[in-house]
Amino acid sequence: MPVGTRLSLQLADFGTRSLVTHALMAVGFAGAVVSGLFVEGQVGTISMAAFINFTAGLWISQSIHSLGNSATDEEYQGVLKEILNRV
Repeated sequence: MPVGTRLSLQLADFGTRSLVTHALMAVGFAGAVVSGLFVEGQVGTISMAAFINFTAGLWISQSIHSLGNSATDEEYQGVLKEILNRV
C-alpha cells in the first residue's frame, strides 16, 4: 500500500511534476510580459526582471531534473507528449 497523500503520490510521477513546472514557467513568463508592458517606471522593470529570473530558474531546474530522470527506466518523452497522453 503506497504511503502519502493523494497529491504526493501524483507528484511522484515525473510527468506530473514536469507539467506543474512548465505551468509555473508559463505563469512566470506571462507575469513578466504583463508587468513589463503595463506597470510603469522602475517597479515595472524590476518586476519584469524578477519574473524572468524566476522563469529562468525553473527552466534550469527542469532541465537538470530531466537529465537525472533520463537515467531511470521511466518512459518520459517530453512535456508535449505528456499533454497529448493526458488529453
